[in-house]
This record gives sequence, C-alpha cells and structure tokens, in this order.
Amino acid sequence: MKKSNIILALVLSVTMLVSCGNSDSSAVSESNSGDTSLVTESVSADESSESADVTSSETESQPAAPAVIKEEMYADLTKGCPDNFEASDGWTNGSMFNVYWRAANVTFENAAMQLIISDGDENPQMIPYSGGEFRSKDFYGYGRYEVSMKAIKNDGVVSSFFTYTGPSDNNPWDEIDIEILGKDTTKVQFNYFTDGQGNHEYLQDLGFDASEDFHTYAFEWHKDKIVWFVDDYEVHTATYNLPVTESKIMMNAWCGTGVDSWLNAFNADNLPLTAEYQWIRFTPFDE
Repeated sequence: MKKSNIILALVLSVTMLVSCGNSDSSAVSESNSGDTSLVTESVSADESSESADVTSSETESQPAAPAVIKEEMYADLTKGCPDNFEASDGWTNGSMFNVYWRAANVTFENAAMQLIISDGDENPQMIPYSGGEFRSKDFYGYGRYEVSMKAIKNDGVVSSFFTYTGPSDNNPWDEIDIEILGKDTTKVQFNYFTDGQGNHEYLQDLGFDASEDFHTYAFEWHKDKIVWFVDDYEVHTATYNLPVTESKIMMNAWCGTGVDSWLNAFNADNLPLTAEYQWIRFTPFDE
C-alpha cells in the first residue's frame, strides 16, 4: 500500500487491540494498510501502476513455503463480530495515515460490517480523523482469500482487504493487498511486499463502480505465484519474489495525508464515510 518513492519512517505505537469491544493492551501493532510501525517503502500509483482489463503477470518465482492452517475459515459479518477477529483501538500508523484507529469506528449494522472514517476525538498524536480497522487473531498461509465488500467513493480515501505481518509479530514485513482508492472506484489496486520490498502496484479496471454495490475480491497465494480475482474472474498474476510468512487477514478504511499524488487531497466535506463488508473466507492450500 505504500505509495511514494520516498522511504517513510512510520511511527511505532503501543497498541490496544479491541475484540469488538474487549481490549487487549498487551499487543503491539504495525501494518501497511493497518500495522505500520516500521520503515515503509512505497511508490506512487501514478508512477508505478498500469491499467489492464486482462490477466497479466510478473516473471520469475520465489520458493519457500509457510506452514498453513489446515482448515477453512469463514466469517459471516452480516451476523455481527466473529470471535476470531478484533478491532484496532487507540493508536495510529502515523506518516501517510491521517486517522487514529478507534474500535467505535467498526460497527455491525444493516447486515454488514462498517469501517468508518469520521472526525477525530482527543488522542495523544492529535490526529484529526478516526478510522476503522479489523483483523484476524490468527495467522494464515497459502490459500485463497476472499471478501465481499463495498468501497468508499471520496478523494483521499482507501478501502482495503489484505494480509499482513511484520516486526510486531517478530516476523519480516510480508503483505498482499487489495485496495480501492476513493478517487476512482472503477479501479482496484493490487500490491505485495516481501520482507519490506514492494513496488509491485498494479491498477485494474473493474467495469463497474465499487462504491455502488457489493462485489467479491480475492487472491490465491501459492508458493510460486499470487493470482488476484474480481467476481471470480482472474485478472492479475505475480510470480516474482513472493511473500512466504504466515500473516493476519486485515481490512481498514483510512484517509491519507502527504500522498495527494496517489490518493488526491482528502475531501472531509462528506464525513462520516463508510466502507461495508459482508463476509470473509479463507480456503487453505496444501503446499
């Protein structure tokens, strides 16, 4: 998710992860789309992404296989907060993230989960806005990752679904991304990081407006490739220098600062802004 040619040093905060209201103050968090208490390398989508309506691929492959959780996971968010997920609360990623994560910005209403961007309240870092982030408690490896979601349409905003692990888990920074940029919700951006090395942004035309209805977005993480899907259609493949570390499943909605060339300047006139999620599924691969 990293969107600038400049290496950004992101602020490490002691975190409190809230399991849909129940706090755990012993955890420390970091992320790309969510946990970022580490040095971040990123590039502008305008400079490194390209659009395409057909499947494309990056060449070469990376071996090594993480152990996988040998069971399928399905979280029905239309029925409320699942026990194996939790909301982030009481910290900020810093740098390009212009939100302070609040558990109150993760709600379950109208047969969906809402991740909300709203005006901020008092916080130690004086961040002007609040955001919603939701993550699994467990780590997952090779398999198919799917989500049904509806994105935010608004300049300066990202709605996401991704896997992530990093230094707060005593791991290298590995990540696989699906991001919809609010400035143009007729496209989706894919990306991945391997031990902190990114610069794999790819912008895909959708043929619809992702803010108008729920659609299914997915990726299959294999030891020799990552394949992304939109509504079960294969749209992009990567095979070079792939992530290998088991990661958490994450979603968040946030507004940016200092990344106008990527997201456009944030328009705060329409707050609150809401991304919605109906369900999440993980199907393991035995690799």
